[in-house]
Amino acid sequence: MTGADLAILIPEIVLSLFAMGALMAAVYTSKDGMAATLTSGTALIFVVIAFYIGVTADGTSMAFGGMFVDDAFARFAKITILLSAAAVLLIGRDYMQKADILRFEYPVLVTLSVVGMMVMVSAGDLIALYMGLELQSLALYVIASLRRDSVRSTEAGLKYFILGALSSGLLLYGASLTYGYAGTTLFSGIIETATAGEMPLGLLFGLVFVMAGLAFKVSAAPFHMWTPDVYEGAPTPITALFATAPKVAAMALFARVVYDAFGGAVGDWQQIVAFLAVFSMFLGAVAAIGQTDIKRLMAYSSISHMGFALMGLAAGTEQGVTAMLIYMAIYVTMNIGTFAFILSMEKDGRPVTEISALSSFASREGTKALALLILMFSLAGVPPMVGFFGKYAVLLAAVDAGMAWLAIAGVIASVIGAYYYLRIVYLMYFGQAREGLDGRMGAVQYAGLMAMAALIALAWLPGVNLLGLESMAAQAAETLVR
Repeated sequence: MTGADLAILIPEIVLSLFAMGALMAAVYTSKDGMAATLTSGTALIFVVIAFYIGVTADGTSMAFGGMFVDDAFARFAKITILLSAAAVLLIGRDYMQKADILRFEYPVLVTLSVVGMMVMVSAGDLIALYMGLELQSLALYVIASLRRDSVRSTEAGLKYFILGALSSGLLLYGASLTYGYAGTTLFSGIIETATAGEMPLGLLFGLVFVMAGLAFKVSAAPFHMWTPDVYEGAPTPITALFATAPKVAAMALFARVVYDAFGGAVGDWQQIVAFLAVFSMFLGAVAAIGQTDIKRLMAYSSISHMGFALMGLAAGTEQGVTAMLIYMAIYVTMNIGTFAFILSMEKDGRPVTEISALSSFASREGTKALALLILMFSLAGVPPMVGFFGKYAVLLAAVDAGMAWLAIAGVIASVIGAYYYLRIVYLMYFGQAREGLDGRMGAVQYAGLMAMAALIALAWLPGVNLLGLESMAAQAAETLVR
């Protein structure tokens, strides 16, 4: 270990020291009394670190003999992770205070999970991959059951832990097979063994098991079984976290593994990723139709959207990776805005998650209804909302890669999925009048809802041009697919 190695890891080191310092400070203070301040401070730290990563970006660097990679791809993913985690902390703070579940452990555990996510996207070795993945997962297992007096929250955490342990076992088994046949855990060494048409059968099995473990983390079907129950049972701000930053980290890690470790055998993993994409798109689209709880609906929505992101990855090209990164950034933006609204859904002071409660909502809260309409249209892929351009990017990447059948499947799944998004819009504007929601939206939640809706509605304009997202994603993809 050298000073140059540590310099590359400054963001991760700073966040780790911050988490440990916050734990020590809590011991000698009022603990939960400082939770609100600590939550806001953590969000600020995330934004500062994201800015630092952006302004100090320069080329590709490696630490610890190639175990840790700092390149444009990792930086793009890290900035997205940090900004989305900061937004979730801010929009969920008031909700958790009101529900009396804002503990000082919450921002600390979120910080540690973010450190794990940052290690994941920079992993250049199977051991670093697993360390980052487990640091993220262990923290998320705990916060999923943060509401200790709730059976549903406890059940959500337990299910997530048990199924997460299963996925970790699959991943470790795949990693052991990969090491056995490649003779190294470094991605740079594995790729020399994993060449097209010559990959040993044992190494192929290792790839399959590793991909199965990663598919669980992105909640891709058929490894999605934890998602609806955890989304529904966990406190809503924590559900919002699950739907954003960890998805970006897992999808970036997925791309890192298949390109950096198995990039010489695209044909071997391309079929697996395409299968996961099709299965996820259709299962998420069909299963969401019968949902009556908006959090469960968002769970199946996330499964379907991960299918579209995997479509970009399945293309096996630089264009496909660019499309995947664009799609994930847009997906996170849409989910932050949607969950900012869900957090405000109350009736008589109690949280409400039934979709039917939105009936005739537009007649009482026209501005909020319009913002949610924009977000629902974008999630459905209706032009000119920016969600349409995200789907168009991955569909085009699939077609250009000679996988027109996959693009056609995506279009069909998108049409099916549009039903449950548009049903929410229909209920808000044309539903039968009834006593609905009466909760007041906090200032931060309102700002988050309106900002995300405005971004979704206007980011496609020529002068805005997705805020330069396309060029940044292209640069990141070029670094990975080299």
